[in-house]
Amino acid sequence: MINVLFVCLGNICRSPSAESIFSAQVKAAGLDDRISCDSAGTYGYHQGEPADRRMQKHARRRGYSLDSISREFDPSTDFSFFDYIIGMDDDNIHALKTADHAGKYAHKIFRMTDFTKTDVYQSVPDPYYGGDQGFEIVLDILEDACEGLLARIKHELSGTASGR
Repeated sequence: MINVLFVCLGNICRSPSAESIFSAQVKAAGLDDRISCDSAGTYGYHQGEPADRRMQKHARRRGYSLDSISREFDPSTDFSFFDYIIGMDDDNIHALKTADHAGKYAHKIFRMTDFTKTDVYQSVPDPYYGGDQGFEIVLDILEDACEGLLARIKHELSGTASGR
C-alpha cells in the first residue's frame, strides 16, 4: 500500500480538495486497494472542522465531495506512515522540513506542483481570502497535479510488481 498525505495550512481548502480529487482518480484507475490518501494542516486551528463551505461548493460542481475533517499534521506518526507528504506551497514545505529536524524524511516531502504537466504555477495558491476564481484555480491545479502524481505512483507500482 502506498500512502499519500496532502498538506496545506489549515486543512480546509487545498489539502482536502487534493485528497478528494486524488481519491476519485485512484478509484477510477481501480487502485484504491493499493493507494490510500489523507490530508492535514500545518496548523491545527481548524481541527475537527469540515472543509470550507466555499471550497465544498466549487468542488461539488466538479463532482467531488469534501468529506474529510480537518486535522493537524502529526510529525510523530505521519512522517513514518506516509510515503508521499505533499505540501501545497513554500510555507507548507518549510513547515514540513522544520518538523523533520534531522532531514530523515526529506525524500518523502514534495510540492504539489512537482507533479503538474504545466509549469503555470509554482505552488497551489491559498484561496481562503479571495473570490470564486481562486477556488477554481486551485481545483484546476489539483486536477492536473493529481493526474501527474497518480502516473508517478502507477509507474512505481509497476516497477514493484515486475520485481525491479
